[in-house]
Amino acid sequence: MLLRRNDPARGAAARSGGRPAAAVIGAAVLASALALAFLWAGGAGSGGARAAGIAGGATVLTALLGLAARLLRPRGTAHPGAPGSGPDAGRGPGSGSGADGLLRTPGGRIPPLRRVDRPEQAGVHPAGPGRSGGPAPAYVRRDAEPRLREALGRSGFVLLVGESTAGTSRLAYEVARSLYPRHAFVRPLTRAALPAALRAAARRRRSVLWLDDLDDFLGAGGLTAALLAGVAAAPGRRIVLATLRTQEFRRFHAREKGRLTGSDRDAWRIQREVLERAEVVRLALQWSAAERHRAAAAQPYDPRIGEALLAGEGFGVAEVLAAGPERLAAWQEARAPGAHPRGAAVVSAAVDCRRAGLRGPVGEDLLRTLHRPYLPAQGADPLPEPFSDALDWAVHAAPAADPPSPAGHRGGAGSSSSAGQRGGAGSSSSAGHSAGAAHPGAAVDPGAAGAPAAAPSPAARPAPAPAPSPGGLLAGDRARGYTAFGYLLTAPGAEPVPDHLWRTLLTRVTAEQAYDLGLLAHQEGHPRRAAEALTRAALGRVPGADFLLALALGDAGRPYRAAADLAGILRRREDRLGPRHPDTLAARHQLAFFTGEAGNPHAAAARFAALAADATSVLGPDHPDTLAARHALAHSTGEAGAPAEAARQLARLLTDRLRAHHPDDPRVLATRRGLLWYRADDPARAAAPWAELLADTLRCLGPDDPHTLAVRGSRAALAARAGRTDEAAAAWESVTADRARVMGPAHPHTVHARLEWARALAGSGRPGPARALLTRTLGDAGTLLEPGHRHLRRARELLAELPPA
Repeated sequence: MLLRRNDPARGAAARSGGRPAAAVIGAAVLASALALAFLWAGGAGSGGARAAGIAGGATVLTALLGLAARLLRPRGTAHPGAPGSGPDAGRGPGSGSGADGLLRTPGGRIPPLRRVDRPEQAGVHPAGPGRSGGPAPAYVRRDAEPRLREALGRSGFVLLVGESTAGTSRLAYEVARSLYPRHAFVRPLTRAALPAALRAAARRRRSVLWLDDLDDFLGAGGLTAALLAGVAAAPGRRIVLATLRTQEFRRFHAREKGRLTGSDRDAWRIQREVLERAEVVRLALQWSAAERHRAAAAQPYDPRIGEALLAGEGFGVAEVLAAGPERLAAWQEARAPGAHPRGAAVVSAAVDCRRAGLRGPVGEDLLRTLHRPYLPAQGADPLPEPFSDALDWAVHAAPAADPPSPAGHRGGAGSSSSAGQRGGAGSSSSAGHSAGAAHPGAAVDPGAAGAPAAAPSPAARPAPAPAPSPGGLLAGDRARGYTAFGYLLTAPGAEPVPDHLWRTLLTRVTAEQAYDLGLLAHQEGHPRRAAEALTRAALGRVPGADFLLALALGDAGRPYRAAADLAGILRRREDRLGPRHPDTLAARHQLAFFTGEAGNPHAAAARFAALAADATSVLGPDHPDTLAARHALAHSTGEAGAPAEAARQLARLLTDRLRAHHPDDPRVLATRRGLLWYRADDPARAAAPWAELLADTLRCLGPDDPHTLAVRGSRAALAARAGRTDEAAAAWESVTADRARVMGPAHPHTVHARLEWARALAGSGRPGPARALLTRTLGDAGTLLEPGHRHLRRARELLAELPPA
């Protein structure tokens, strides 16, 4: 059944981009008249003439009705074959969008889910090269499907988490169509369309707000818990269904559980509160034996499924169907001389823009500038191809000559690494999430996922998305800009985002985009980059940028400046929100923390004692912020010269944390570390607990996590305390190298490790190397840390204690 007309407020003129409704009606009348004329003429003649007449009438009717459909399409709506091919084309603006950036039918309506009969309309990737040429692969039921259905029955906000190309979008699409065929499908096609999507979803009795790649809707001006509550308040009626890549989920999730000092907890408060409201369902990249068995049963109906299964168990079926490994290999092989080196450079620039935190497409002019440093050294033979050819190749790249084998997939040059691919930003889904309707691409019956059903009337469907290029490495076009295929973002052996791209990008982004860049840089342990970006965001008056800027400045080695800025922020929050508002408590926490970092642990302990009492009263004794304040109070107490009292506080805190959290939770591990540090154990007795803690942090967090590095530093310090100075010097040298690699050589934690290394060298009878190290440290850190910083004072004190040269 066709969708009803829009309400009179919209009007036919609005739906046709301002063209008079009479033009549309006239086109339809003309089409009918000509068709009837052909049929009448054909009917009077012979059988052949009659057949020709009928065929001619049908042709004219089809053509003119197509013209009428184009006249009815709202402005900004892409038509089939419009510019904008590539792996993420269906995700960008123009994919059947109205002026408000929402997915709409050609008549301008938000479609019910039963009319969204193509997975690509929900953002699902098409099948890769050699597997396309038609509809999306059939859907194969995933093991996570029952869990997703149960979650949707309980919660109004469900988040499906999986690796890039794991199949999250396809699974969510199939289950949603099965459960909610009559619900309005509200899909914002851009971040800017989120407010319109929230309004549209909230004012409908039944709706599914579709937030594919949720991280694209977080950050400055993005989704908040308060906005979410206005939609996800009625499970089964108004639903928020979102997907998130594993890497992004870990980033936000780890930050929630991260540094217990709280120096960056509140920078991620908004994102954390959004994620805390979601019921999370996880989807594995690699398919289970049961899933592969179901896929094998679908082979007769879709040979693409069989091709993907032949890749072996080292790959996910969806991963292969989306041609993730082949795309990665094509990018890597293009760097060779005589291939597509400029095309590879363009892709590298687009990939690093996303890795730097830029949300949304990159314009052609900016790519033209950003890609140049990625080109081979001058003098390479032959010269790289022209930029226009390079961009065309990046959008329409052919796959690598041979799909990589599972062995090669694990990390060889020109191949992809399954471990490396997973969790990249970009689409979390592909056409290959899938396999399974009775025929490839058959419309899915809203009542039973996987069963064929009659296709809806074309006039009722959402306007088609631009036809994607199955092998493309970039999506988009000149009008909209270009976005890198998500599978490429975690390529094995990827170097950090280079400084040249970061600095150029920072001069070309908006204040809101600068906020996103700064937020990500701060999370990844690059406080100086974060401070640069957030300074621009604060000047642009982005809400919350001043608070996050203060944290970044403090973490970059300017605690006095951070404390001063936070004191002003605290006064403003007390005046506006009151002294016991959670945001005011957050500012108090940060002010207390940087007061201690500035070298005044007694004042910090006093502030944290008052904060812990108020947080307990306002938030409750088991709230994460209350426990974080207690942890910081214990640390400040110990640094103020009362280690026994600090140990008592931490022992009580550990009991409370274990009641609320799993023993492997990073917050529990950090509390154990503080307790071991302040407890006055004999060094010999302490060795075993420290070794056990290091093993647990390595197992739970990995070797490069700041907690793990902190445990290694504590063990090195205990070795020095026990008189094992040679062991301590070697351990601190190793910690210094790893902190410099992970956090950067100028990070205050790295500077601290260098000071401790120098002290261990001096204690082991090597004053010369100690003096050289301290002199270099003062020279390097003196230009980066605030004058009077405690690390600079300590370096000068250690130099003064050394014997004359």
